[in-house]
Amino acid sequence: MLHIGGMTPCSASDYPGHFAAVVFCQGCSWRCTYCHNPHLLPVSEPSTMTWDDVLRFLGRRQGLLDAVVFSGGEPTLQRELVYAVRAVRDLGFKVGMHTAGMSPERLRDVLPLLDWVGMDVKAPFDEYDLITGVAGSGNKARDSVRRILDSGVDHEFRTTVHSALLSHEALLTMADELATMDVQHYVLQEFRQQGCAQPLPAMRPEYLCHDTVERLGRQFRRFSVREA
Repeated sequence: MLHIGGMTPCSASDYPGHFAAVVFCQGCSWRCTYCHNPHLLPVSEPSTMTWDDVLRFLGRRQGLLDAVVFSGGEPTLQRELVYAVRAVRDLGFKVGMHTAGMSPERLRDVLPLLDWVGMDVKAPFDEYDLITGVAGSGNKARDSVRRILDSGVDHEFRTTVHSALLSHEALLTMADELATMDVQHYVLQEFRQQGCAQPLPAMRPEYLCHDTVERLGRQFRRFSVREA
């Protein structure tokens, strides 16, 4: 069964325009220093609840919630994800997912069942290992971006930014790569200290200056910055 690290009963921010329960899948094989859910990283951590518990909860929320979002950790690491998504759809909910794109093959299998997906893009693809600590992770992320774009599923790509994480030059390079792939919806998320195991100093105010934001805005049909 799905290995679960927790659940948020109702969120208005995890699936745009919908009230959704968020199921946090336990386990992630990347080690991004700014992760704000480090307790969800260990694969061997005991589940905080069973999948049957989740289904019973959702059964009581039919007609009250719009959707269920699978987040993490990293949902696509679990082979049971496809079955869990089907079970949620059978209850009448829309299904969204947050992913870092680390398992393109399993992403391929689940995409036809999703209504929306948000993918975190962490760096220029050739520099991914500086963030994730895993060699070759950029190739998997690039493959996943392409699969999402080709799927026709509603989506957004987003990047957590901070001057201590990603240089200004790297940010512009990454945006160029995504625009070249024909990404249309891109969001920058300012780093949040909450929950992060390694707090960072205050972000340099010039990092996301007006000129940078304007340049990025011209590259994408939909572009925004989410403040911390």
